[in-house]
Amino acid sequence: MARILIFGGHGKVALLLAPLLAGRGDEVTSVIRNPAHADEVAATGAEPRVADVETLDVDALAQLVRGHDAIVWSAGAGGGNPARTYAVDRDAAIRSMDAARAAGVDRYVMVSYLGSRPDHGVPRDEPFFAYAESKAAADEHLRASGLAYTILQPGPLTLDEPTGLIETAEPGTGHVTRGDVAAVAAAVLSDDATAGRSIPFGNGGTPIDEALAAR
Repeated sequence: MARILIFGGHGKVALLLAPLLAGRGDEVTSVIRNPAHADEVAATGAEPRVADVETLDVDALAQLVRGHDAIVWSAGAGGGNPARTYAVDRDAAIRSMDAARAAGVDRYVMVSYLGSRPDHGVPRDEPFFAYAESKAAADEHLRASGLAYTILQPGPLTLDEPTGLIETAEPGTGHVTRGDVAAVAAAVLSDDATAGRSIPFGNGGTPIDEALAAR
């Protein structure tokens, strides 16, 4: 059993991840901003914790994460507002990593996206630019943090039924179900060999555990 804290607990991936973790016996805390979402989060088997990561400083975040074995960052501003995208997807994410180090929580799983890198190539005038910049900065900070990180880089997300099958070596366009992203997150949390890795993936023909082991 592990004690796992999920940031962005009411997000579509997080709502699918929490029951996978709780179902295998992990103790799950899901951080949400809106208290109206508490019942829906609790129904997944997670304990809802109301906190606004956009406003918490490193010390407050360290108090929040202390005592957990692992952190999953699945929070996001949801696009549309560049200032808030930078505030959540970059700045709050980076503070959470610094908080993890301060609190002695070594394992950190980031849900990023396929193509996240400093030279992402998204034009500055594109609506996606702020998100691409934010994720690139957050991912680079995580790689340099000293934490036992895994960066998940799924392709475009779909609402199809999960398949349990992915490809990591050549994900192509990388389209992948949210359920399979949740399953990959659950798998890496129980596999220390995935620490220190960035894993691009999309749906494919290889069982998740085999695909992760092959990289």
